[in-house]
Amino acid sequence: MTEGDRARPLPAASGWRLGSVLGLEIRVDLSWLVIFFLVFWSLAEAVFPQEVPDQPRSTYLIMGLAGTLLFFASLLAHELSHAVVSKRRGIPVEGITLFIFGGVARMSREPDSPRDELLIAGVGPLASLLIAGLFALLGTAAESLQLGAPLTAVAEYLAFINLALAVFNLMPGFPLDGGRVFRAITWSVTGDRLKATRWAVLGGRSFGTLLMVLGAIQALTVSPLSGLWLVFIGWFLRTLAGSTLQQQVLQDLLRGFITADLMSRRPEVVPAQISVADLVERHFMRLRYGSYPVVDGVELVGMITLEDVKRVPQGDWATATAADAMTPIRDCAVVSPSTSVETALQEMSRPTARGRALVVEAGRLIGIVSASDIARWVQRVQAMESLVGRPL
Repeated sequence: MTEGDRARPLPAASGWRLGSVLGLEIRVDLSWLVIFFLVFWSLAEAVFPQEVPDQPRSTYLIMGLAGTLLFFASLLAHELSHAVVSKRRGIPVEGITLFIFGGVARMSREPDSPRDELLIAGVGPLASLLIAGLFALLGTAAESLQLGAPLTAVAEYLAFINLALAVFNLMPGFPLDGGRVFRAITWSVTGDRLKATRWAVLGGRSFGTLLMVLGAIQALTVSPLSGLWLVFIGWFLRTLAGSTLQQQVLQDLLRGFITADLMSRRPEVVPAQISVADLVERHFMRLRYGSYPVVDGVELVGMITLEDVKRVPQGDWATATAADAMTPIRDCAVVSPSTSVETALQEMSRPTARGRALVVEAGRLIGIVSASDIARWVQRVQAMESLVGRPL
């Protein structure tokens, strides 16, 4: 399985950085180690000994390692296909993360049109089918040229697993590629992205429930471990489908609004040379704010949060200044009052932004937008919609 919540506002990148491919950062989440060793163990101890009997144990270990590495290389190629098409359609992609369920291309936003959605989603299964075909050809060639049963078995396994990956991802439910294709088609027909998302999410939840039921039956009758794993995958699909719907509802609520509508105006600022001790005493301890823009005279130079203060040893608070501890302005999220809230959210999701955006007009700070500002606005809009009985 390869699909994660691909189009959420970008989270802070986690895990280990492996490098970059085509300008995209490749990372592996810590959870990836779990599935890596499960796949390696099952291939080396069960699958390949059954397919190619009477081989030395070292051969099975080499086959297992080769099969596992090439399997994850296939997942990476699948996600790279999504990322490449996304970038060609004008949607920025930060990178790709491999995790316990496969991989996710970290896109900054949802596609703007059904056509973009269809192209981005459809290329993933197509890439897996192409990879399956290449490994099938390699297996046939290895057998014809008598290059050895181990090589043939590894190639045939990779052809099968990539074919299965393509078929699985074509299931018409979120967050799988097939669910995104289904949403693109429904969106194109109805002209309503939210309605299309609801239907695709229903498909994802139904498919997840089916997997959970089949997994429970398998766990009780055939293989407890395989059955429980299927239940876990089904639960993951249901959960992720629900979060996708919540995200789409949020995007629809915020569409059409700008940061000037939501921001907290005339935010409290602190001077760059104030000591951390005074900052904590006069501001963080006495006022309700969790962050403060930092100014040097009239120039906005950064922002300081409680997280920044925590990085300063308490023994240094008397001598360290806000300028020493702050996030410099170059790393902050800075938007204009006319910036759409969706764009502001993308900026705020960058790791260094700390979930806040500074609103600047003509070089002058006029406001700040935080996650709590957006949450309060959403609650207000939902309350008004409930009051008037229709979407605003």
